[in-house]
Amino acid sequence: MSPAARFSCPSPLKKHVALGLFVISALCAPLAHADDYTEVNRLVKAGQTAEALNKAEQYLTSKPRDPQMRFIKGVILAETGKVNEAIGTFTKLTEDYPELPEPYNNLAVLYAGQSQFDKARVALEMAIRTNPSYATAHENLGDVYAKMASQSYSKALQLDSSNTGVPPKLALIRNLFSPDPRASKGTSTPTAAVPAQPLPSRTSATPTAAEKNSTVPTGADVSPDITAAIQAWAKAWAAKDMDAYLAAYSAKFNPGGGKSRKSWEKERHDRIVTKNSITVSVSDISIKVNDDRATASFRQAYRAGSLVSNSRKTLEMAKENGRWLITRENSGG
Repeated sequence: MSPAARFSCPSPLKKHVALGLFVISALCAPLAHADDYTEVNRLVKAGQTAEALNKAEQYLTSKPRDPQMRFIKGVILAETGKVNEAIGTFTKLTEDYPELPEPYNNLAVLYAGQSQFDKARVALEMAIRTNPSYATAHENLGDVYAKMASQSYSKALQLDSSNTGVPPKLALIRNLFSPDPRASKGTSTPTAAVPAQPLPSRTSATPTAAEKNSTVPTGADVSPDITAAIQAWAKAWAAKDMDAYLAAYSAKFNPGGGKSRKSWEKERHDRIVTKNSITVSVSDISIKVNDDRATASFRQAYRAGSLVSNSRKTLEMAKENGRWLITRENSGG
């Protein structure tokens, strides 16, 4: 396996730590912050990692829960060799945003780089559980299993050198991970996850066409991304996390009723943060997609103190810069 292709920490898996904005809807950030992400990514690409890390940390001082910038910070830490800090950053992201597969994938890449293949396997299984269509995680998991098999075959040969069935198997796996393209059609280096376009599946800043298709699906295939966006929106609402909640809405969102966006945001802030506790859950989600537009209908169960409601809700959404954002919402039924 050649570690040079992606994510500058050595690893047997394919790395998915490139620089770009998350494609994952739950990582949507307000367009107003796009320049901050772009600047940090620019500094990283220019090799100015110290400046990039400093700017990311300054940003996180005022918005400590921002998943996009935290993700970028983890990438910078990993690429500068601060592996344990990067592992801590991605681990905390999985705890705060368990619905996002990329942090799990990056953890797997880092664990694999330390030959902790069992931990890498668990992380990748979580990534796939959150997004079953995450092709990179599936490929990485195959690489992890192959590396674990290599370890087991080596141990078997060490314990019984007369076993003639093991060497061919071991040679096959070693040939699979050979850096010589003539030895194998595909070399495997876990693919790490990064953020400066919708988070590409691989670690390069310019994802391939196949990677774009896997992370930014079209037509019916985008349903998991839209569902994840809705679930993240509901979770942020219940947690009274106003940054994440408002980030789920497009800059083109129409509050209706003649309200301005500013007055709507203030009204939502006052109604949400003043509650002692909020519970929001969604079920029976039905999604219709038309190119970069979608309509999602679902049943919303809401509880805040003595107020309890269970009604149908419809969200009109649009894909903007690879992210599914709410442009209009209607309740009733």
